[in-house]
Amino acid sequence: MDERTRADVERAEAALVEHYPHLVRLAHLVLPPSMGRHRKVLTAHGLVQRALPWRAARRAAGALPAQRGPDTAAGYDLVRQRTLELALAYEDRRRPAVLLPTVPFVWGLRLFPRAGGADELALDQALSAVPAAVRAALGLWQLEGLEPEAARAVLARAGVADPDAALRAAGQLDRRTGAGAAALLAAGEFDPCTVHVRPTDLLRRRQRARAAAALAAVLAAGAVVAALPGGQPAARPAPTAAQQALDPGRLLRTPNEEWVRTSRVDFTAWPPRGRQAGDRRLLGRALRVWAAPPPGTRIVAAAGTSTRPPAEPPRLLYAGLIDNVMVVVFHDGERLVRYAEPEGATPTLHFARTDNADLATAGALVIGRGNGWQRYLIAPWVAGVAVRDLLAPDAPPHGLHLAPDGVTDRIPLPPAGGGPCGHWPATELRTSARLESHPAVLVTDLGDLAPVHLAYAAAPAGPAAPGEANGAPALHSWARTACTLRSLRGTGVRSVSNWVYARQPLPEGGGTAEWVCNRAETWRGPGRAMVQFEPPAAGPADPGRIAGRATGTAVCGPYGRGVLGGVRWQAESGTWYLLAAGGGRVDGIDVTGGVRAGADAPTLAVPAARDAPAEVTGRLPDGGTVRALQP
Repeated sequence: MDERTRADVERAEAALVEHYPHLVRLAHLVLPPSMGRHRKVLTAHGLVQRALPWRAARRAAGALPAQRGPDTAAGYDLVRQRTLELALAYEDRRRPAVLLPTVPFVWGLRLFPRAGGADELALDQALSAVPAAVRAALGLWQLEGLEPEAARAVLARAGVADPDAALRAAGQLDRRTGAGAAALLAAGEFDPCTVHVRPTDLLRRRQRARAAAALAAVLAAGAVVAALPGGQPAARPAPTAAQQALDPGRLLRTPNEEWVRTSRVDFTAWPPRGRQAGDRRLLGRALRVWAAPPPGTRIVAAAGTSTRPPAEPPRLLYAGLIDNVMVVVFHDGERLVRYAEPEGATPTLHFARTDNADLATAGALVIGRGNGWQRYLIAPWVAGVAVRDLLAPDAPPHGLHLAPDGVTDRIPLPPAGGGPCGHWPATELRTSARLESHPAVLVTDLGDLAPVHLAYAAAPAGPAAPGEANGAPALHSWARTACTLRSLRGTGVRSVSNWVYARQPLPEGGGTAEWVCNRAETWRGPGRAMVQFEPPAAGPADPGRIAGRATGTAVCGPYGRGVLGGVRWQAESGTWYLLAAGGGRVDGIDVTGGVRAGADAPTLAVPAARDAPAEVTGRLPDGGTVRALQP
C-alpha cells in the first residue's frame, strides 16, 4: 500500500462523504450492465464505501504530523481512483477475484433507478455494448469534467491497458448520442442514489420459507429415527412433479426429422440443438434459475406471459454459446423461456407466450440480441433465410448465412422510439420442399422472443384467410405501413396483416387511393385495428394517413362484420372532399351532421368543408350498421 498519513486518510474520508453521490454515480456507470439493476445499485454503493484507505501509514519517530486543512481535492482523487479500480475489476478477468461488498445489504426489497425516456434507453443500450474502460473514460470526461490528459492518467493508474483507445471510443459514443451524453448521464436513470423500491416476489419468498421449514422438519425427523435403537431410515419418497421438472435428465427432446412425420408443425417439432445440449450442469442451472431466480436476476416477460416455474419437464430447444453468452431455450407447450448466462454475471430470463403457434409463427425465435442487432434460431423446416428492407419493396432480399445449428448471422434491428424510420429489416424464411408447397414467410422483430409474422390480403379475399407478404403488391403495401409497427413493440404481438379492403377513384382525376386495414393479433387474444388511407404517392415508401384505429376489437379480423373509414382530402383545385370507404360486408354509406350524403356502394366522395362535423355510418345487408373508426 502507498505510504499515506493520517491526514491523507481523513481528507479521503471527508471527500467521500462530501462527494458520495458523484462517486456512486461513477461506479454505477462503470459496472457491467449485465449485473442487473438491483445488484448494480447495491454494488456501486458498496464499492464506494470500500474505497476508503484501510489505514494510515505509521509516522516515523520524531516526525511532525501532516498539516490539516479544508482542501479535500487530494482526498477526492484518492477515493475516485480506488472506486474506479474496484469497478473496473468486475469486468477484467485478468485481475484478482473481486469480493462482493458486504454492505449495504437489502432483504425483501428490490432497488432500481427511475426509468428514463427513449434517449436514456438508447444511451443505456450503447453503454452495454462497450467495455468498462470506455464507460470509465466517458464518466471521467462527462461526469467528472476531466481534460483528456487528466482522464488518461487516471485510466492508466486504474490499470486500463490502452487509455487512448478508451477515450477515442468514448468520444465516438458521445457523438452518436443525439441528446448529449453529459445531459443524459445526469438524468435519474443513471442515478443510483435516487431509487424506486419494490418488494421481491412475495409468493415465491413464502414458498421458499415453507420449503426450508419443511426440509428442516424432515432432517430433524430423520435424525431422531436414526438415533433410535435399531432405527432404519425411511424409504426415500418419490420425487414430486415440481422436482421432476428440474431434472435435466427428464427434459423432453424431440427426435430429428419429427417435423416431416407430424401434422403439428410448431415448436413441439423442434429438436434440441447447440453444442451444450448435453451439458447437464448448464441445463440444471437454467432450470433452477427458472424455478427460483436468485437475487439480481433480470426477468423480462412479454405482455400477458406468466413467469411461473415449470410444472413438468419442458422441451429443450437449444443450449449453446451465443456471442460469449451461454443460452438455453425451453418450451413448455405454452411459453418460450430463454435463459442467458453471461460469463461471471447475473443471468437473464426471458418469457414469451407462444400457445397455438403454427408453421409461420414457430418459424424462428430470437436467440441473441445486442446493440442494434439480433440473431434468430430458425425452425428445422426452414431451408433458407434472407433479409429485405420493407421500405425498399423493389430491392431484392439479401441471403443470410445459417450455421449448422440453425443460428443466423446478425440481423439489423428495426428502428425504435420516435426517431427517423429510414429502414425496416424483415426476414424471409423459405420453407423446405419436403413440406407441402408453402410460400416464404416474412417476419420481423418487435422486441419479444418470437418474431412477428407479417401477412397480406386484398379484396375480395377478405381478412379471414390472409396470405403471405411475399409478392410485389404485398411488399408495396407494407412499404407504406411498416413504420407504424413501432407502436406495437413489446406488446406481445403474434402477427400483423395488411388488408387492402377498398380501392377508390379520387375526385377531379386525382388517381386511385387504397384503403388498408392493418390488424395486429396478440398471443393472448385481443387485437388492434388501424385504417390507413393511401393516396397516390411520390415514392413507394411514402406513409399513408391514419384514418382511424381501435383496440380490443374484432374489426378486420375473421369475425369482424365490416370496417369503415373516412378522411378529408383536398384536390389540386383546392376543393375539400369527405371520402369514405367500407370493406367486408359494408354495402352502403350514410353521412349525417354538418354534411348529409349517402351512397349505395362501399365508397363515397362528397364535397365538404374541411371542418364541417360529420358522422359516417356503414350499412350491412342484414340491416345492421358499423361506424367509421376514429383517429
